[in-house]
Amino acid sequence: MKLKSGLTAIALALTALGASAADPIKVGVSGPYTGGSSSMGVSMRDGVRLAADEINKAGGVLGRPLLLVERDDEAKNERSVQIAQELINKEKVVATLGFINTGVALASQRFYQEAKIPVMNNVATGSVITHQFDNQPDNYIFRNSAHDSIQAPMIVEEAITRRGFKKVAILADSTNYGQLGREDLEKALALKGLKPVAVEKFNIKDVDMTAQLLKAKEAGAEAILTYAIGPELAQIANGMTKLGWKVPMVGSWTLSMANYIDNAGPGGEGARMPQTFIQEPTTPKRQSFIISYLKTFNPKNARIDSPVSAAQGYDSVYLLAAAIKQAGSTDGPKVKAALEDLKAPVEGVVTTYTKPFSKTDHEAITVNIPVMGEVKGQKVVYAYPEDQKKASQVRVKDTEAKGALSQTKKK
Repeated sequence: MKLKSGLTAIALALTALGASAADPIKVGVSGPYTGGSSSMGVSMRDGVRLAADEINKAGGVLGRPLLLVERDDEAKNERSVQIAQELINKEKVVATLGFINTGVALASQRFYQEAKIPVMNNVATGSVITHQFDNQPDNYIFRNSAHDSIQAPMIVEEAITRRGFKKVAILADSTNYGQLGREDLEKALALKGLKPVAVEKFNIKDVDMTAQLLKAKEAGAEAILTYAIGPELAQIANGMTKLGWKVPMVGSWTLSMANYIDNAGPGGEGARMPQTFIQEPTTPKRQSFIISYLKTFNPKNARIDSPVSAAQGYDSVYLLAAAIKQAGSTDGPKVKAALEDLKAPVEGVVTTYTKPFSKTDHEAITVNIPVMGEVKGQKVVYAYPEDQKKASQVRVKDTEAKGALSQTKKK
């Protein structure tokens, strides 16, 4: 049965537990469920719903059901600030999951930090996100997505080392996400002794990339490196088709978004990007997740719009639940302390999280976990056979496997 809202699962759980059920544990879920980022936001939200439903059917956490308080931030900073204040002051959430857009996360996290309420970023990737409050004694911001200081070196490694391109152009949108990612790409190229032959910027909702592409072409670009989201990425691919100039696109994980794949059509084929999760049943846990997701939400063409967002959303619930259980409390400082010292491994669909966080490291994903995906046949597949083999193995956090730029902290 398709879940119509986060409350549906809760209602079922409360019915099962009876009228004397303990008060639910309120958890905020903030993301863009409308607009250009919605394929990421909806997929994340549905992954969160699926995990919460499973946990509630198994008895909840500390004998209490999880209650998801969902809000559409519309990928707007000002809206996310309003939501943060509402979730903290009115809804009294014990934690918040989500954030798709880096700028949105940076705008609203300070309210949770001040309230000592843990945040689990499960999609946003800007490198600065978990370092926003490095100057404070305690940090309530965590993440289980692959930050840009991991992704940018992977993108450059794919384009320069694996595929042998020497002249690359960077096309990035004007948001915090695009421009911080562009900086990471330039730093990763610099470590190879290279500079981009062109660096071009565009705005959200731009539909004509001709000027930017012509500059890249005239500069002799052999490949385009991207940092943007699906709709505008599709315009880049479509623009190349119109110009009759086709070079490979290698970019951040968002090249896997459904609204890139569908809007670009044949012109989007071959794009490559880092992925923490690809919709293939390479492990029993992944197979179970994919089957449950497709059965519950019945997406078009049996394809999750944003598999990475769905999987990371799902895992974020289990990480939070493990921390609450270990803490024996929903008190923010106690949950934070538990996250920083999780005693038992948490089996997710992205990876098995063994000691994913510490007092000084709030990043669950290290460089050994993501693989390279490729758009092929209107879906994302493994770009290399060895990556598919790697994905079938249990990959835990490697504290020695830091990205080439992982020491870079943007203030």
